[in-house]
Amino acid sequence: MHAPVEPQKAGTPQLLPSRILAQFAIVTLIWGSTWLVIRGQLGVVPPTWSVAYRFLIAGAVMAVACLVTGRSLKQPAKAHGFFLVMALFQFSLNFNFVYRAEAYVTSGLVAVAFALLVVPNAILSWLFLKQRVTLRFAWGSLLGIVGVGLMFWREFDSAGDGVAIGLSLTLLGVLAASIVNVMQATEMGRSLDIRAALAWAMLYGAAGNAIYAWVTVGPPVIAWTPTYIAGLFYLGIAASAVAFTIYFDMIRAIGPARAAYSSVVIPLVAMALSTIYEGYAWSAPALAGAALVCAGLYIALRARSR
Repeated sequence: MHAPVEPQKAGTPQLLPSRILAQFAIVTLIWGSTWLVIRGQLGVVPPTWSVAYRFLIAGAVMAVACLVTGRSLKQPAKAHGFFLVMALFQFSLNFNFVYRAEAYVTSGLVAVAFALLVVPNAILSWLFLKQRVTLRFAWGSLLGIVGVGLMFWREFDSAGDGVAIGLSLTLLGVLAASIVNVMQATEMGRSLDIRAALAWAMLYGAAGNAIYAWVTVGPPVIAWTPTYIAGLFYLGIAASAVAFTIYFDMIRAIGPARAAYSSVVIPLVAMALSTIYEGYAWSAPALAGAALVCAGLYIALRARSR
């Protein structure tokens, strides 16, 4: 476990250490790419079964990683209660809310709503962790959120009648994710090995999703197509096992609020990839929004966390 990043001296805000910046870049690149992959997961297979498969793969990978590196999977009963809460909010409710939201609104609008993750993370960190949010960070976050909104301005114009339902589901997913984000920075969260915690939480999440899916939509369904299977392993290994390990480590180092700024940058990465692979055409508002996201990122990550 890495020690938390020390706060900068007053009047001398600096960018984060290179290790944290590298982690931030990896997380945003991986999660920014999942938009293209998740499209291949929707259709034949009910969303809850796809989520269950994803975290079964992720949990198995994390368990093997623990065994290979000599980390113990044996944890006290109190820790398993912590893992069950992680499983419920992060690996069940969060993903199921988001998958269902995309039945009502486009993934672009989901991204806009998820960019708001910095808000509950900052508020909950202040309430439960006594981590002060600086004015610099608040301004940087506001710029970033406005920028994401501009990037998806056309999505608002084409929103259908279900936009209120879709955005409400997404915001519930944001709140669920925020609870687990803040849990990682608590005293108990920091005391647990990240890899062992993720192994158990992801496996519990997979089991919970499987039970819910079987009750609501019936026995397991899977699409034996190269696109679906390859996407499933990418989401399970890269976007879950690898990305969550790095992201939770980042939370412990710099706090939930600054780590959550990745949710603002991820849409920018996704749109850049869409430009390359799908020929996305940037509008003037989208370009302005991208500039604001970059400016907000620079300001927010130079802000002191305490």
